[in-house]
Amino acid sequence: MGKSLVIAEKPSVATDIARVLKASRDKSKDFFENNEYVISSAVGHLLELIVPAEQEIKRGKWTFDKLPHIPTHFDLQPIAKSEARLKVLLRLIKRDDVNHFVNACDAGREGELIFRYIIQYAQAKHPRKTAGKSISRLWLQSMTPDSIRTGFERLRRDDEMQPLANAASCRSEADWLIGINGTRAMTAFNSKSGGFYLTPVGRVQTPTLAVVVEREKEIQAF
Repeated sequence: MGKSLVIAEKPSVATDIARVLKASRDKSKDFFENNEYVISSAVGHLLELIVPAEQEIKRGKWTFDKLPHIPTHFDLQPIAKSEARLKVLLRLIKRDDVNHFVNACDAGREGELIFRYIIQYAQAKHPRKTAGKSISRLWLQSMTPDSIRTGFERLRRDDEMQPLANAASCRSEADWLIGINGTRAMTAFNSKSGGFYLTPVGRVQTPTLAVVVEREKEIQAF
C-alpha cells in the first residue's frame, strides 16, 4: 500500500499535523513519516512565474512598440532563497512508495497556488515519477488536534478545489501582466529622453502609492 505525501505551507503546520498523526521526524529533519504518511512543508511560495526564454524582451529594449507583452504561456522557476526546500519536496514527490498527495497548505487562494505550483513543476520535471498519483485537499480552519483529525476524515476531492485554483492562477498571472507591462511602459516613458529610469508598477503597489500620495497632499495642505 502506498503512502500519502502531506505538504503543508510552513514547517510549524507540518509539525502540528505530524504530532496528531503520530509520525516521527526523519533523521534528516526534512520530513516526518509513519506507515501511512510522509509529512513535509513548503516555506511559503517556492516558485514564481517567468516568461519562456524565447519570448522574453531583454532589459534596455523596453519600447512602446513591443507592448503589451503577453506570453503564450508561463513557465515556473524556483525562488532562489527557498530552492533547498523545493528540492526536498521534489525528492519526496518522486518516491516510489508515495502514490497520493495531500494539499495541507493554508485554506485559501494562496495556499492553493503554493501547492499547485509545486505539483505542476514536479510533473513537468519528472513526468514518469508523478504520473497516476492522486491529489486530495486538507481544509483546516483550526489547528486543534480534533480539527486536524476531522480534516483528514473529510479530505476534499481535487476537482472540488479547481475553481479556487483557477482564481489563484488568474490573480498570479494578472499581477505579472500588469506589473511587467506597466513597469516597461512607464520605464520607456521616463527614459525617452535618454538613459534608463526604471519605474516599477504593480497591481496593488501603484494604487496604494496613489492613495498615500493623495493623503500626503491633504496633510501638507491642511
